[in-house]
Amino acid sequence: MTPPSDPFSEPIPPEVSLARAPLIRVVAQLRFPVIASIEKQEFIASFQEAIRTDYPVLRAEQSQSVTFSMKGPVQTKENTAWRFHDLEENWRVSLSTEFVALETTAYRSRGDFLGRLEQIVNAAAEHLDPKVCSRIGIRYIDRVENADAGDIRTMIREEVAGVLSSPLGRRAHVAVCESVFSISEDGQIRARWGMIPGGSTIDPLAIEPVADPSWVLDLDAFEQKQQPFDSVVILARARELAEANYKLFRWAVTGEFIRRYGGEA
Repeated sequence: MTPPSDPFSEPIPPEVSLARAPLIRVVAQLRFPVIASIEKQEFIASFQEAIRTDYPVLRAEQSQSVTFSMKGPVQTKENTAWRFHDLEENWRVSLSTEFVALETTAYRSRGDFLGRLEQIVNAAAEHLDPKVCSRIGIRYIDRVENADAGDIRTMIREEVAGVLSSPLGRRAHVAVCESVFSISEDGQIRARWGMIPGGSTIDPLAIEPVADPSWVLDLDAFEQKQQPFDSVVILARARELAEANYKLFRWAVTGEFIRRYGGEA
């Protein structure tokens, strides 16, 4: 079956389970206006108790922000980010004065991920009481490595392959495309894909470099607007954003991609 020319105007395709999915990271993040009290361990204690059964390991990470003035760089105060991990460290909840996030390197299904996100959103609403949500984002990152990267032209649409599908493609050392698509009145997807050389990355915070050349598909769906921190509304929008990412993913890849990683096209 030929993929639709505009995936966002079509119903979401059935979710296909990939036994060897090249999905390296999935992140959901909710941003809100600064809550300074989150810096205090006693303030976030009740939030920790609400999620501690699933995320029992807590670490505090300090970061120093820098601003630039006419006199040069100026360091500002240290900020604390609270990191809550599961025992295997496959799942992590991050909490700072401006956001709460859930991320995993062991994604199983959309339903499982959104179920875990519901727990985090409800705990934040009850114990942090942000009042306002300024951004909702869901990000999926795939990386194709080793011999599969050499076959990438057969695994993705020609529109996505770009220069890689031409005779010039064999000479491409770096070939990365970035596009931003409107998916609703307030929603967009920032999509980046392409071949990157070994030892490099397009985002050092989310995509660790690997030794050999690889092909990356990075889909970040988000809604950026001020709205009440309503758990029901936020979770509904998060589901829509995750589904929009999946629509674009299924549009971008071919049946060979699905079969290569253990699914049925």
